[in-house]
Amino acid sequence: MTPVRIDDPADPRIAGLVSIKERDLTGRHGRFIAEGTVVLRMLAAAHRAGRGIEAEAILLLENRVDGLVDLLADFPATIPVYVASAPVFDAIAGFNMHRGVLALGKRDSAPRLDTLLGGLPAKSMVLAACGISNHDNMGSMFRNAAAFGADAILMDETSCDPMYRKAIRVSVGSVLTVPFAREGSVTALVGRLQADGFAIWGLSPRGQTDLQDIAPSPRTALLVGTEGEGLPETILSSIRTARIRQRPGLDSLNVATATGIALHQVAMINGLI
Repeated sequence: MTPVRIDDPADPRIAGLVSIKERDLTGRHGRFIAEGTVVLRMLAAAHRAGRGIEAEAILLLENRVDGLVDLLADFPATIPVYVASAPVFDAIAGFNMHRGVLALGKRDSAPRLDTLLGGLPAKSMVLAACGISNHDNMGSMFRNAAAFGADAILMDETSCDPMYRKAIRVSVGSVLTVPFAREGSVTALVGRLQADGFAIWGLSPRGQTDLQDIAPSPRTALLVGTEGEGLPETILSSIRTARIRQRPGLDSLNVATATGIALHQVAMINGLI
């Protein structure tokens, strides 16, 4: 690739990378922003794997180009690479905390829940989520899922969009590699998992079983609820529940922290790591 210099922030060739904070608040039409070298590497891997995720353009700070030559070679030669000075780069992005590496990607429509579940192996571990509204937590959950071998993340329709810029960044690109579906109610999600033979464990400080006592199962689903309120009582009463043992005096763990601990334990129990 031969980088193309951009001197005008209004250049139409980089229109998709303009004011990226504000763009997250409006319709993105399947497009997303990848920030930083690690996420750019994950985008390259996802593009090559043909998972319905493609890079459309890359924008680099001029002093970052030489150090990224090998990484840029992982993208098809048809993907344009643009470079800009710091003032122009900041004017394009709309802020200066961008690490000098941005890419515009596009994701095809997300797989339907039935399709995603139908393609999972006989021995599977999935993370299910209800009402997750914080993008930092969402990104951390994807990072945990990738680290401990979850086969997919399933979310109800009230959970926030994992393709939001901040969620992708916090996940260090794991949102681009861990399969996910986001649709329907949590009640419908639980019913679908039960129909597919998953042992469902809802995480709650009031869970009836210590996490380390969860029995091995070929198919396990960990279900977590919204920050603060947790899972609805109607859901907790319909599934088995587990708790993470902790010292008294604190109500509960952050949902992302709890997810990491629980995924590690279940992966160990089922011999996935």
